[in-house]
Amino acid sequence: MIATKQKKLSPTHPGELLRDEIMPAAKLTQDRLATLLGVSRRTVNEIVTEKRSLSADMAHRLARLFNTTPELWLGLQQDVDLWKAANASQADYRKIKPLRRKVA
Repeated sequence: MIATKQKKLSPTHPGELLRDEIMPAAKLTQDRLATLLGVSRRTVNEIVTEKRSLSADMAHRLARLFNTTPELWLGLQQDVDLWKAANASQADYRKIKPLRRKVA
């Protein structure tokens, strides 16, 4: 469902949370985080610079490392993805006429 009152500020990207809060608190560099997660430094860099979306695999890796849940990480990513889509295509979405009868 597309909200008509879209938030003006974008939701927090999981990479932003890692970069600005979690990594400094844990005293982790991108190199060290990559090693702990078993991924390349490039992968970590693209996530923390918000150039890459978080995958389900990465959500599991982060959840295991930081003792959280994959749902937490994927939820953050989903919020960002939905916000971007709504803002990029809102005019197109408004052209779609809802069905009169509920089907779901």
